[in-house]
Amino acid sequence: MEQVKRAAAAVLQELEKVIFGKRPKLELVLTCLLADGHLLMEDVPGTAKTLLAKALARILGGTFRRLQCTPDLLPGDVTGSSIYNQKTGEFEFHPGPVMTQILLADEINRATPRSQAALLECMAERQVSVDNKTYTLKRPFFVIATQNPVEHEGTFALPEAQLDRFLMRLSLGYPGQEAEEKMLEAGRSSDPFDTLRQILTLENLAKIQDMVRGVRVHPEVRKYIVSAVASTRGSKEFALGAGPRATQGLYRACQAAAAIAGRDFVVPADVKRLYPAILYHRVILGAEGRLSRRTVAQAVDASIGLVPAPIVDPSALASPVT
Repeated sequence: MEQVKRAAAAVLQELEKVIFGKRPKLELVLTCLLADGHLLMEDVPGTAKTLLAKALARILGGTFRRLQCTPDLLPGDVTGSSIYNQKTGEFEFHPGPVMTQILLADEINRATPRSQAALLECMAERQVSVDNKTYTLKRPFFVIATQNPVEHEGTFALPEAQLDRFLMRLSLGYPGQEAEEKMLEAGRSSDPFDTLRQILTLENLAKIQDMVRGVRVHPEVRKYIVSAVASTRGSKEFALGAGPRATQGLYRACQAAAAIAGRDFVVPADVKRLYPAILYHRVILGAEGRLSRRTVAQAVDASIGLVPAPIVDPSALASPVT
């Protein structure tokens, strides 16, 4: 996994040329990408969400499309549509913005449920169906959707089925004092975005994503992942717990995080570090949870805190799993 570690370090180094003081969050973004998932960014305006997507596309050598979601957005505006060509007398398919490698769905909660649902097949099945024809999306396909957590007027909340399609939900947040000063200094004479270099090819990225699936997960660690997610289903504080897709997502993300760290095996610490980004947006507090005046994060933390982490010998973690 040393190759994956070097590639990840190079990508992160380039990202830090334009996004300052957010190394842990950038590592989570890269983990989501290598785990072949999608990302929901819930943040206030001006916190580099669009810049992150554009920078990733340039560093990976892929195409980038931005979809500005509005109430009048139609499903065909997302997937593409067939238009009649008068010269040929035939309908021609004109691809929509989803036909790309990095897709930014900006302010996704401003689109109507019908248009939001148009992304479902693209995200889950990696394909687009238009006029009884199916078009396969090229790998890698990475969706970064954003929504403003403060302004809710004129928005349509994402349903649970849509939220569950996102492997992670993150918030970059405001930069610190030192990072913001560094941002001003970096952009004093030129745009630092112009200095970004391509680090990987799309073919190399696809190979790395396949390599991540080969990271070993000890049976005890695998059991810990399943038990951690299942703990949200048995708690009376939740009206809805995390489903099997969350278990699978946490498993893949742990593999990706281990590979980024240069390990070919997952440790329990990977699970503890990653579950907040993967589970918080998949559960709903019930009456008992609301009465306890806990937040979703506090309730999930308490639930998973009751699951004992396995103590496994490091040599056993690194040995091949049968």
